[in-house]
Amino acid sequence: MSPTSSPLAGLRVLDLSRLLPGPYATLVLADLGATVDKVEDPDVGDATRHMPPHRDGEGALFYGLHRNKRSLALNLKTPEGRDALLRLVAHYDVLVESFRPGVMDKLGVGEAVLRAKNPRLIYCAISGYGQTGPDRLKAGHDLNYAARAGLLGYGGEPDGAPAFPGVQVADIGGGSLFALVGILAALHERERTGVGRFVDVSMTDGALAFLHLHLAARLFTGAQGTPLTRGREALNGGYPSYGLYRTADNRWLAVGALEPKFFGALAAKLGRPELLDDAYVPGEPGERVKAELKRIFESQPLAHWRELLAGADLCVEPVAEGDEVLSDAQLRARGLFVETEDAQRGIRVTHLLTPLRMGEVPLRPPPALGQHSRAILEAAGFTAEEISRLGV
Repeated sequence: MSPTSSPLAGLRVLDLSRLLPGPYATLVLADLGATVDKVEDPDVGDATRHMPPHRDGEGALFYGLHRNKRSLALNLKTPEGRDALLRLVAHYDVLVESFRPGVMDKLGVGEAVLRAKNPRLIYCAISGYGQTGPDRLKAGHDLNYAARAGLLGYGGEPDGAPAFPGVQVADIGGGSLFALVGILAALHERERTGVGRFVDVSMTDGALAFLHLHLAARLFTGAQGTPLTRGREALNGGYPSYGLYRTADNRWLAVGALEPKFFGALAAKLGRPELLDDAYVPGEPGERVKAELKRIFESQPLAHWRELLAGADLCVEPVAEGDEVLSDAQLRARGLFVETEDAQRGIRVTHLLTPLRMGEVPLRPPPALGQHSRAILEAAGFTAEEISRLGV
């Protein structure tokens, strides 16, 4: 697929965000063909450039998030840097930032100022708690947002500790993906109105969306219902047919045989068809079924269960550990892992592609800090003298 035939070809994005939520959102845009120019502090750049793990001294986290982007080193704390951004913004469709609310205003480049320069600009701000509310300035990270939204409290064993998610649900699911939805919706609206929009993305609000099925139902039941309870409901471990079971070799099976047709087939495969009788009965009967399943699965290693259940449509999957996901036949068939040559660094690398692909994805390597500063500024009409004054 040529660059001009990519779905977002011609879209220009100025990315001031850092770490994970904003950069992952702009990675998806870049993979879909948008021109993404990342604005970085000239001295240190994005923090992920320096975080472990490293390969040949380069931050692997940065590499994984910034292919197909360009880097512009610009100090927004200086009058020259601020003025440069005010000129640059006229050439872009979208700006993404992830500072705490008010930071951009203090720098003199807030949403109102930028959109006065470019009324068509879509300005997307990603923050922990959003631009409004009593905690809008509060510091936080993914785990805090997931805790605040009730996600952590809903997972785990009954009366036990909340389940640690291990991945950045609020950052990616609550931040990146809702930012993308907001940006694309605003672009569609702009086609009709000719005017951009401010997109306020709260990672805590977005994390709450993962609880929508359960919490919306709780709201509907009102006084007749009961509060959400950890480990006791249908989809968080309360049903024997939907849970995690340890095997004899300390591996795990994810049993998602939620419907009776699937659980009945699984029980028959295990030689215990009678387990279906009480599998959906709350309280002690259901707990007895769960305990029996636990005993059965712990009696044999994972390889045994793989062989016994192979080819059966039972909604049971082994829990992939470590690098096992890299050899998964389904994921490989979907083309999620692509090996290529990074000529800029003289190495071969395997890229993890983003899930939404609409044709061939370009695989230009991540930029060095400030690598494209001069080219970006020249294209925006800066003279050689002006570029020199910016120190790039």
